[in-house]
Amino acid sequence: MLKASTLFLRLLATLTILVLPFCIFTGCDSTIELTGTEIKEYEGENLSSINDFRENSIDGPQFIDIESYRLKISGLVDNPVEYRYDDVISNNQHYKKVITLYCVEGWEVKILWEGLLVSDLLAEAGVQDKAQVIIFHAYDGYTTSLPLDYIMNNDILLAYKMNGLELPPERGYPFELAAESKWGYKWIKWVTEIELSDDTGYKGYWESRGYSNDADLDKFFFD
Repeated sequence: MLKASTLFLRLLATLTILVLPFCIFTGCDSTIELTGTEIKEYEGENLSSINDFRENSIDGPQFIDIESYRLKISGLVDNPVEYRYDDVISNNQHYKKVITLYCVEGWEVKILWEGLLVSDLLAEAGVQDKAQVIIFHAYDGYTTSLPLDYIMNNDILLAYKMNGLELPPERGYPFELAAESKWGYKWIKWVTEIELSDDTGYKGYWESRGYSNDADLDKFFFD
């Protein structure tokens, strides 16, 4: 008969073999050390935690040097501009909104997002009449696109805070697009460039791999 200690070690080894692949693909170790107090309830609504997210970015969390960071507004605009992080924060009206992010993996999080309206950021650049699409670029090379009308007509936020805290690097610092009513792959993190385009057929990272370009929550996410 095996000793209890031997049985325990065998059981531990078996569990490690079973759980390790799951952690690799779903990000088991996703706990983030936070400074400050995270808001857990807002205007009568219970909120999810920042730590309820799963890590599923294409190249792992990005850690951006905010001193050299620039947010570009480019493409079909009259005045292409680049903003420092502090300029974006200090020169625009701030808004808060509770929005639920729905991931195609089957999980969801309800978060209090705070940020700037993308439409406000575009005002100084002067969007040209032929622009129909906005292509968002991320620090890690990820891209996605959304119709210009959707951005302009739905008060879409470029968020810099969640649940009252500055976005952690793992969650998209300095900016994440809060793409309300769209599947999670449209919620691009680590945004570095907002490009105005007339290419209505543009497909971003996941869209070029078969995911719906519309990404509406009331429709299936895979074409």
